[in-house]
Amino acid sequence: MTESTASVLYEVRGAVALVTLNRPQALNSFTREMHQALWAALDQAEANPTVRALVLTGAGRGFCAGLDLSELDFTPGPGLLERADPGPVINDAFNPTTRRLQSLRMPVVAAVNGVAAGAGASVAMACDIVVASTQASFVQAFSKIGLIPDAGGSWLLVERLGLPRAMALAMTGDKLGADKAKEWGLIWDVAEDAVAAALALADKLALMPTQALVATRHLLRDAGTRSLDAHLNIERDTQSALGKTKDYMEGVTAFLEKRAPHFKGE
Repeated sequence: MTESTASVLYEVRGAVALVTLNRPQALNSFTREMHQALWAALDQAEANPTVRALVLTGAGRGFCAGLDLSELDFTPGPGLLERADPGPVINDAFNPTTRRLQSLRMPVVAAVNGVAAGAGASVAMACDIVVASTQASFVQAFSKIGLIPDAGGSWLLVERLGLPRAMALAMTGDKLGADKAKEWGLIWDVAEDAVAAALALADKLALMPTQALVATRHLLRDAGTRSLDAHLNIERDTQSALGKTKDYMEGVTAFLEKRAPHFKGE
């Protein structure tokens, strides 16, 4: 398979891995093979100790249009309901992708270069930080085909937007433009060139204490699942574990010596 025909492209730029969904003719909609190619790219990034941040984007005019419906069999005849059931592909492909993005050992920035529809919007929200181009949009397309937001979408929408806005977007399937998505808190920022802006942000994150950034991800993501009293204990234990890292010692030493720290992600 040549690079031009690979469904996912992988490139290392300094300390940042750039992963590109590469089915532009289908708005980068996911096949099962494409999920596996994405997992392989994430494996490459994690196996490379010099990579300390990752950018996920899409080729062409879209970020990701969710599931490629050709993965399901709608041919009339016996077993149609079983063959057209989206549950297995969610369980075997989309849910593992969301979990992988949330468990990477490095921060992940999504560069949403165009439309992020259906599970494509969920994949973007599963990243730690989202930067969208001025032409980008987010569409909860599920209600228009009789389904519900998946790949974490129904959880992530409420977490980002609160119930009223999440409910209206999910029920209507209306398009949410990049500027409004930023105003509402769905994403971090909007830039003319989302990939360049995301790479610049990832370069910044790659110089920071990686373990602390990832621990921050888990604490913030899980905050709503436990009481404040329980969360205080998790903060204490996480802080204690980070206190044993080389980056912590370097950060404190640099502060005391009034110099810039040189973190190594260790």
